[in-house]
Amino acid sequence: MKNLLNKAIQFLKDVRFELGKVNWPSRRELLGSTVIVIIMSVIVSIFIGVVDLGFSNLVSLIFGRG
Repeated sequence: MKNLLNKAIQFLKDVRFELGKVNWPSRRELLGSTVIVIIMSVIVSIFIGVVDLGFSNLVSLIFGRG
């Protein structure tokens, strides 16, 4: 049981050490990336919506529904 506890403690020490090596983004970089992700999500959503609407109209024309 003590061996397991020592392994868990060593694991947590290693995790803390590795997190110290991470290159964390600055607040400005994080905000810039967030804005880009939101804008791209909106653009892709609009594109998928337009394509879906086009396919829906095409299927309606082909099968005569609507």
